[in-house]
Amino acid sequence: MGFTDLVADAGLTALNSWVSTKSYIVGYSPTQADVAVYKATSKAPDATKYPHAARWYKHIGAHVDAFESLPGDASLPASSYGPDVAPAAVNPSKAPAADEDDDDVDLFGSDDEEDDAEKAALTKKRLEEYAAKKAAKGPKAAAKSLVTLDVKPWDDETDMKQLESNVRAIEMDGLVWGASQLVAIGYGIKKLQINLVVEDEKVSIDDLQEQIAGDEDHVQSTDVAAMQKL
Repeated sequence: MGFTDLVADAGLTALNSWVSTKSYIVGYSPTQADVAVYKATSKAPDATKYPHAARWYKHIGAHVDAFESLPGDASLPASSYGPDVAPAAVNPSKAPAADEDDDDVDLFGSDDEEDDAEKAALTKKRLEEYAAKKAAKGPKAAAKSLVTLDVKPWDDETDMKQLESNVRAIEMDGLVWGASQLVAIGYGIKKLQINLVVEDEKVSIDDLQEQIAGDEDHVQSTDVAAMQKL
């Protein structure tokens, strides 16, 4: 079915659910899939009703000047992505470059008619070649993102040192806290702006924001100010 009618509640609800556990529509970096869905959405989703979709829309909008250069098939509509779309149907003609070398190895030999013994020997040989090739490549580096979070306090009397201490006390496998600063936002109130590096497959930014917001005595809200792949 994919994404349809992204100006209506049903479509935005589906998009919100889809990006609740993902940074992008497909894969781990911006592609033409994000462009297609972004254009079909037409305007920023209501952050109150669709917080995950609003966060995704804002992030993809930051790449608008580079839309034409993003990888993927620009001819595919938004309905080619999302719920109930088989992975092969998303873009069968454009497999990721990292996997192209693997496609060169035919695990099961040719379609020529051969006796069982020859087929078994050929399959074994192909599997050994494939295993050797994968071993030579070594493990793939984990995909990581550099994220800047804005953490807003309730008022100018909030203890910002304690707020930051509570934020940094959150530990997750694949999460590394970085530099921070206090940024004035008006009426004597300052927000905490903090950098962090996460392994995409291990850390959900949405889950992390929920944990930070759990400090109800200090934290009013959190926002993703910036995100980029490393």
